[in-house]
Parts: sequence; structure tokens; C-alpha cells
Amino acid sequence: MPTTKRPEKKTDGETNATPQDDTPLPVDLGARIKQQRLSAGLTLAELAERAGFGKAYLSRIENGKKVPPIGTLSRIADVLGIEAAALLQAAGVRSRWRGASVVRKNEKRATVLGGSAFGYDYFALTDATDGRALQPFLFSFPAEVDKFVFFEHDGEELLHVLTGRIEWQVGMDKYILEAGDTIHFDSRMPHRGHSLSGAATALVVMYSPGKPANLA
Repeated sequence: MPTTKRPEKKTDGETNATPQDDTPLPVDLGARIKQQRLSAGLTLAELAERAGFGKAYLSRIENGKKVPPIGTLSRIADVLGIEAAALLQAAGVRSRWRGASVVRKNEKRATVLGGSAFGYDYFALTDATDGRALQPFLFSFPAEVDKFVFFEHDGEELLHVLTGRIEWQVGMDKYILEAGDTIHFDSRMPHRGHSLSGAATALVVMYSPGKPANLA
């Protein structure tokens, strides 16, 4: 990513691209972000500035008019002092961490649908979100991405392709990944990806250093 020229304040969110469809956000994702912001005592402008994007863009996320890609959600969560996955939990649901978390395949988890030019669908794979440095998600990839948009956030990221075939870019380097392939990279570098032949899904694990190891 260091060698990639970044667009003016459009990385990780702001873009002039036209949305692909009208798929709504999960009912209360924007409301959860707003609630966490208010609890942290931050104004809309303060959170937007600290997260690195415009106030108008954050307002559209909170009002359910924009779908935040996971990189944007991660940056918002970092400023708020929580994990991105925590914003996907059902209201009032807090799992007590006892060193292990099991989520059964038939248990419902909030899904963020990519109803924007970014196109990514994703949901958290664990309900252990408080104070966890490791955050796993299941991703579905769009067939196309805006050529000016890259994502970047603190930490590291591991992507393991489950189905389909994708092109994944980190900085200036592009990789063709198929089912069974894995890439591990510094997520501070601009990155993005799209499917090459129909539907494609991947396990994406984000790691943010410095999170407290709280067993309570």
C-alpha cells in the first residue's frame, strides 16, 4: 500500500460511485454506531475526523444510507475503543468471555450486505467481541470494485478463500487466489479484492494489536 497513490480523503468510504442496489443496512447498525459515539461523548465531526473521513459520510452511515465496508467499520470501532464485530451484535447481547467461544452454524448472526459500490457482504463468525484482538468474518466478494477505492486499517489480516476465485490487491501487487489459497498481510497497506468468476467467499481474520486480554 505505501507505493499506491491514495485518493483525496476517499479511502475506506468516501466515493462518488453510484450504489449498485438499494439493499438496506441491518436495521440498527447505524443506530448502534451513533449510540456508541454518544456514549463515548463524541460529536459526529469528532468521530469522523479521528476515523479519517468526512462528517457527511459518517452521517449517512448513521442514518442507514451508506453501507460501511469492514475497513471503515474497523476504523470507527478503533476510535470508539471497541471491536468492529461488537457493532454487529444484537442489541443487549454481550457474551461473557471464558477463554473460548462456540457459535453453532444455525445461530443467527447479523450480516452487513454490500448495498454500495463496495459490494462486500460480511458477518462476524464469533460472539466473543469484547476486548478481543482477533476478529473473524465471512466475506462474499463483488464482481467489481471502484478503481479509486482501497481499504486500510491498523493490524494484520488473513484471508483464506473458501469458494470461487478472487483477485486480491495489496499495495501495487495483485494476487489471483482460488479456494484453499491464503494470504496474510499488513492491513495498514491499502488493499481490496473482487471475484473473478461468479460467487466467491472467504474467511477473513483481522488482528488488532494492543487489545486487552480481559477474561472477565
